[in-house]
Amino acid sequence: MSTAAAVAAAVIFVWIGMIVAISFLEAPLKFRAPNVTLQIGLGIGRLVFRALNSVEVNVAIVIGVCLASSPVPAQAIVAFVVAVGALACQLIAVRPFLNRRSDRVLAGLNAPRSRAHYCYVCLEVIKLTALLAAGILLLSG
Repeated sequence: MSTAAAVAAAVIFVWIGMIVAISFLEAPLKFRAPNVTLQIGLGIGRLVFRALNSVEVNVAIVIGVCLASSPVPAQAIVAFVVAVGALACQLIAVRPFLNRRSDRVLAGLNAPRSRAHYCYVCLEVIKLTALLAAGILLLSG
């Protein structure tokens, strides 16, 4: 395995850890904390997910450069492209709907629950699965 492929695999597994820690642990648990209102939880969530998504974009660029500069299995590239596609869908198609709803809630308005959240979670599962596949394929070589 080349150094670039090893770096790509390592960064992929760091990205997986971020997704699991934030999307599947922090996000649902913050609403169970004492005295955390919907408004406070949404405000925290917006900050955390904006930061996560910014890091994800930069991490994807690093991985892309590594994959482009090293011979790697085609399946690993396909899996990585699926993960990046899921991230792009989250940022371009789903986050604007979630932001509009959270804007209303943060302004004190009563906004109905959004189904866009379920789309975001489904895309998160797709992204996580694709990253896991890409990382395993890179390690297996």
